Amino acid sequence: MAAMRRALLLTAMAFCLSAFVAADAQPGGDTSAPEKDGVLQLAKGNFQRSLRKHKQLLVYFYAPLSGDSHRIMAAFEGAAAELQGSKVKLAVVEVTKEKDLAKELNATGLPAIRLYLSGDKQNPVECPVPQSSASILTWLKRREGSAADLIANLSQSEASEDLTVVGFFKDLNHTYVQVFYAAVIDLPDINFVVTQDNEVIDKHSLTHDVVFLLKKSKLIQAYKMTPQTSKEELIVFIIVYQMDPVTEYTGETAAQILASPVLNHALLFVNKSSADFTEIYSAFNGVAETFRLRILFVLVNVDESRNGRLMEYFRVRPFEAPLIRLVNLTDHVTYHLPSDTLGVETIRQFCLSYLDGTAKPKMQSEPIPEGWDEQPVKELVGMTLEKVAFNPDRTVFVLFYLPYAQESRSLFPLWEGLAEAVKKREDVVIARIDSSANDIDMSMQGSSPSLCLFPALHAERAVVYTGKKNLKDLMTFLDEEMEKAKKDRVQEDEDRRKYIEAAKAEEEKKANETKDEL
Repeated sequence: MAAMRRALLLTAMAFCLSAFVAADAQPGGDTSAPEKDGVLQLAKGNFQRSLRKHKQLLVYFYAPLSGDSHRIMAAFEGAAAELQGSKVKLAVVEVTKEKDLAKELNATGLPAIRLYLSGDKQNPVECPVPQSSASILTWLKRREGSAADLIANLSQSEASEDLTVVGFFKDLNHTYVQVFYAAVIDLPDINFVVTQDNEVIDKHSLTHDVVFLLKKSKLIQAYKMTPQTSKEELIVFIIVYQMDPVTEYTGETAAQILASPVLNHALLFVNKSSADFTEIYSAFNGVAETFRLRILFVLVNVDESRNGRLMEYFRVRPFEAPLIRLVNLTDHVTYHLPSDTLGVETIRQFCLSYLDGTAKPKMQSEPIPEGWDEQPVKELVGMTLEKVAFNPDRTVFVLFYLPYAQESRSLFPLWEGLAEAVKKREDVVIARIDSSANDIDMSMQGSSPSLCLFPALHAERAVVYTGKKNLKDLMTFLDEEMEKAKKDRVQEDEDRRKYIEAAKAEEEKKANETKDEL
């Protein structure tokens, strides 16, 4: 019996060992991870082995053509050179090639930078996106240290042109300090100092347990810590006040603006060389301070050719400036300041109406083309889309296209063919609309180009077509949706009949009650 148990144990051990080997190896492939400039090049076949080999493995999941990839890769290579011989090893995974690995590690959102500790694949530490190799080195150093390591001679930092975040605490063992240090770790590109020097506090007329920002010995802003203060709240405060009240959009500031935790952005499109620029900027800047932490104020110089892409996105032409747009980066709904006078009070009221939800979104539309409904394919614009699409007596099939995209233009002949095929059916309309020149409720469509059918119903229903783009399948889809709509229309008509009858009965009841009272 003992011999049998021993044999079973050896078999189980052999099975486990073979499983480990299989996890590391690709069939017939090399399990070692190649290096380039000191950085491991990881793939599905060598990831697990590298994870076990290195106690601290910092991995950058990247796509070669993404905007930040070149800068982050350079930062990784620089940091790898500095960390030669240390317990930290840097590695990269190209997610466009290693899709299965990225999906398995839930690293599909880019950029993703993670520190794996002691072979633990399930609980990596998220690393902030680095600006340079120094960012990586600072982040790693701060993770290993404590708030006490930040105690330094403040006088040197005070005179610096760079922002310095100062934490003044009465007791370095207080939970406030733990929150402060958690924020320190997540912001490796900012200078931090901890002090208990009462002279510093007296100089700036502050109290203990406060975080304040200094630049060239000038107090920028202070934040009083409370038991409710979270790391996230403190980080938002620091990032927002690190920036000026108004930030000009440039190649250097674009990433900072887009990474801001404040998602409401007010953009002033203005020509900096215009005669009224100083007056307009003064008003804009004056209002900005009032809405810090709620709205990020951005200046866009329309006379700068490199801002053309941003102006194209917001559909602003240089001669239309000055104007102000408000946008939320979550839903991208745009609001336009409805005034030619960009004074302090006008801008302030606009921002207040936006925050309290009373401002109306800007709906941009091309002019209605002459004879737009005389061709087989009707040319819609923003002003006619809803009126045509939500017609209870007609089924409307709309192509949402981008005129400069080949994928969109390639659908034009197919759309003309569809219009020809249904030209004798008066209850069907085939139309198209330029998505780049007309503001459209995105719930109506998918990403352009998209094909969206609006059934002949009183209810405002939209059905996005996801099938093959050929005439036969389009006709099948159209007929099927129209049959569904007919059944729904019967129910709609019945519901409407009952509603009208109930309303009439209620009116008659009230009329009889009035007669009785008389």
